[in-house]
Amino acid sequence: MLFFLSLWQGLAVYLHNNTLPTPLAVAHILWQEILSGQLPHHLGVTLRRLCISFSIAMLLGSAIGIVLGQHEKLNAFFDNWLVIFLNIPALVTIILCYVWFGLEESAAILAVVINKLPNVIVTFREGARALNQELLEMARCYRFGKYKTFLHVIFPQLHPFVMSATRSGLALVWKIILVVELLGRSDGMGYQLQLFFQLFDVASILAYTIAFVAVIQLLEWLVLKPLDNYGQRWRR
Repeated sequence: MLFFLSLWQGLAVYLHNNTLPTPLAVAHILWQEILSGQLPHHLGVTLRRLCISFSIAMLLGSAIGIVLGQHEKLNAFFDNWLVIFLNIPALVTIILCYVWFGLEESAAILAVVINKLPNVIVTFREGARALNQELLEMARCYRFGKYKTFLHVIFPQLHPFVMSATRSGLALVWKIILVVELLGRSDGMGYQLQLFFQLFDVASILAYTIAFVAVIQLLEWLVLKPLDNYGQRWRR
């Protein structure tokens, strides 16, 4: 991090141009935006949309993916559809949702969910297909029951796929949300970045970006890593 900041400072001093402000200038803008309440407000709005859309996509995607992974006929039928939705540009989905459902909050959430859902389905499908059938047969022989089988046999094997879908999902969802907010919302980080772009305010763009990245990084350290370690405690 110190090397990165030093390199940034050196390039900013060398170029001496508004297109690359110094780290100190960006930090000053960041602090001013926090004190004014603008940054916490818009960051909170974006995080709310992220939590709602991410939760819906994960819940639906995991259920559908597990079902497809366990049923070959269903998987064969929906496989081409998954490929199609995986390759539809996010921008197209966002525009269509706004055109069909209006510039509403629900349309924004729906656009994010539709873009994220295929990725979650594919990840969980591969996880379900990789389940060890011998362990499942052992659970049936010992009459574990559905809950105990899921908790002690299925979930430990799906855990790497869950974490993969979660990490890639957060990275993808927040990028899509910024585009959603830029195109059709009147608040949020994407809306603010659009205003800064029109003003060529690079310092504010970098300040808002750093703030969001810092929040996601804290989420990784305080939530995802502890959950990952807890989920893999059975490994020797």
